[in-house]
Amino acid sequence: MSLLDAAEEAALIEAVRRVAAAEITPRFRALGAGQVGAKSAPDDLVTVADTAAEVALTAAVGEILPGARVIGEEAVSEDPTILEGAGAPGLTVVIDPIDGTWNFAHGLAVYGVILAVLRDGETIFGLLYDPTGDDWVIARAGGGAWFAGPARALVQLSMPDDPGRAGDAFGFVGLNLFSKPHQALIAETLPRFQRTQSLRCSCHEYRHQAQGHVAFGLNGALMPWDHAAGVLAVREAGGVARLLDGRAYAPTLHQGMLLTAASDRLWHELADLWAELAPQA
Repeated sequence: MSLLDAAEEAALIEAVRRVAAAEITPRFRALGAGQVGAKSAPDDLVTVADTAAEVALTAAVGEILPGARVIGEEAVSEDPTILEGAGAPGLTVVIDPIDGTWNFAHGLAVYGVILAVLRDGETIFGLLYDPTGDDWVIARAGGGAWFAGPARALVQLSMPDDPGRAGDAFGFVGLNLFSKPHQALIAETLPRFQRTQSLRCSCHEYRHQAQGHVAFGLNGALMPWDHAAGVLAVREAGGVARLLDGRAYAPTLHQGMLLTAASDRLWHELADLWAELAPQA
């Protein structure tokens, strides 16, 4: 599979840093009246920073990767047919201008920018950027996952060879992303783990998983801007990502429940625990 070259990767990283510095961080804890709205639900927020950042990033992608189609979260909110391009031939760039908008809008510094590059529907490059720390996790298909920053040497990321049993695990579970009946089923299992929580931010949840700090994640919403880059990072760090019904994750899958884990053994242990959640054939 043809990957991006080093210059293209560097240009995308710098574009994300530049746009975040211009459109996102100046608005953090400085949003005024009328600058925050709701989309599909009262807690599904969008801010002027989201829309401005997506417009700027879309323009930057057009200069760096001419001819690539762009799928942005806010653009899809206005025109859902754009999402159909996730599996199209050629290059597609998927953008989440602010992942963790609820946190951002409420002054919590747990938000980020996610960018993924797809070729023929498969993720070949992922970027998970933290504007607060000005550092990032990148992943390349077949090329590993790495932590970097402007004053940091590249550090290759890997998950522990033996993450332990589920009862000793620390994981991310976003209960609000599941139906009410499924929330009840999942909640009954949570005391079996050492610790579970949700950051309300896929960017940081995937960064923590790729860095080996967290053993698993369970998610009930499959939009590609939330998962394409992060799943690649988890896989390249040695982890596993599958839907609960056993299918491998792909950015073209928009329905289902996604389970990521630090090892195949742990994935199967968790999948057995939550087998009741998987749709029956």
